[in-house]
Amino acid sequence: MNWEDIKIFLEVARTEKLAQAAKRLGKDASTVSRRIHKLEEQLSTKLFERSIDGHELTSDGAELLERARRMEQQALSAFNQIALENTDQTGLVRLGLTEAFASYFLTPNLPLFYQQHPNIELDLLHFTRDVKISRNEADIAISLEKPKNTSMIVTKLCDYQLKLYVNKHSAVGQRAIQQVSSINQLPWVSYVDSMLYTEQLAYFNELTDNIVPVFRSNSVISQYQAIKNGIGVGVLPCFLAEQDEALTPIFNDQIKIARTFYLVTHPECKRLARVAHVWEFLKQLCIDKQAFLMPEH
Repeated sequence: MNWEDIKIFLEVARTEKLAQAAKRLGKDASTVSRRIHKLEEQLSTKLFERSIDGHELTSDGAELLERARRMEQQALSAFNQIALENTDQTGLVRLGLTEAFASYFLTPNLPLFYQQHPNIELDLLHFTRDVKISRNEADIAISLEKPKNTSMIVTKLCDYQLKLYVNKHSAVGQRAIQQVSSINQLPWVSYVDSMLYTEQLAYFNELTDNIVPVFRSNSVISQYQAIKNGIGVGVLPCFLAEQDEALTPIFNDQIKIARTFYLVTHPECKRLARVAHVWEFLKQLCIDKQAFLMPEH
C-alpha cells in the first residue's frame, strides 16, 4: 500500500469533496479520483459512496479512516521527534580520541566550549586503537588514520609536531644536550612495538638504526612520565611536552616528525545539532591553536 494513497484518502475523507481535496493536495481531481479507485481495488472494498453532495465514507472507509489517522499521527510524531533531535542543542556527545590529545590539548580548552554550549554533555573516551564509529563506540572519533570506510564523514582536523625530548636536569639530559652521546647510544623510551595499532606511532622507522629502548609502554602518558623522571629520551607531541619546563627538545636538526589527526563521524550523527556543534568547535579550536600544535611552522 502506498502512503501517498493514504494521504489522498485522508484528505477526501476530511473534505468529502473531490475537487476541494485535490486543491489542498496540489493535484488535479482526476488524479485524486484515480488514486482512490486504485486504493479501493487494492483493498477489494468500496471506501466512499459517491453522490452529488460529495464523497461519504462507507463502513469500511470509516474503519480505514480510524487506522489511517493513527498512522498519520505516528508519522507526524516520528517526524517531530527526529526534527527535535536534529536541532536540539542539548544532550550527550561521545568523543573517542587519544589520551594525550584529550588531556593536554582538548580538556584545557573545553571551558570555552561549555560557555558556548552549556547544555551539551561530553564523554571523552580514551582509546589505544582505532575507534569503531560504525559499531557506535563514539559519535565522533579523532583518528591518526584516515578511514577507508567511504560511508563515514571524514575531514582533516590538524597536523601536529613531535620532537625528541629529555629531562634537561637529568644525567641523560646533560649527555644528550652536550651531544656527548650519539642518538643510538642514549637510553630510549618508546612504545611496545607488538601493541602498536597504527604505523603512525612507529617513530623508530624515521629515526636512526640500532635504537634499543630501556622502557616501553603502550601509553604515551607513561612514556612522558618516564622521560620526565630521567629514565631516557623519547618522542613526544609538542602539545604535551612544551607544557613541562623540565623537558627540552634535542637533536632538532636530525629529528623532524609530524602527524595528522582526522575527524570521523557517521552521516546520521552529523545531522544532530549537538554533534555538529562539537565538530565545528574542534575544527575552529585547532585552527586557532595551530601554532601550539605545530610550533615550527
